[in-house]
Amino acid sequence: MAASAKTARWEHFEHAADIGVRGIAASKAGAFEQAALALSAVIADPARVAPLIRVEIECEGQDDEMLLVRWLNALVYEMAVRSMLFSRFDVAINGSRLRAVASGEPISVQRHRPAVEVKGATFTALHVAQGSDGQWTAQTVVDV
Repeated sequence: MAASAKTARWEHFEHAADIGVRGIAASKAGAFEQAALALSAVIADPARVAPLIRVEIECEGQDDEMLLVRWLNALVYEMAVRSMLFSRFDVAINGSRLRAVASGEPISVQRHRPAVEVKGATFTALHVAQGSDGQWTAQTVVDV
């Protein structure tokens, strides 16, 4: 994905049979939003998912890495119990607490064409940090 160093973006990275998700942005909250978008893109093209229904999510973690795992796993849970996909994320992080709104719609197999089911975020390749360029990176591997 071609983008300037200061542009928020998401990407996947290879990891054996599972899939790595990575969010990059100017803020930690932005990197968590982009990681969530990467998670959604494992399942279906986020551009096909209308942000019609808002779901509030809160979680805590003793450090940034645990907070990322709990955030992504909260999204996996909400997608499963609500039979939804999400395409927009508004995240606020205050210390060890994350509050977010995930927006999306019920899954339509014909329109969304889901590729795989994500079972959960793992601790593999787990990393949250601010780089020397000021950009934040939030990444982990998700079990599919």
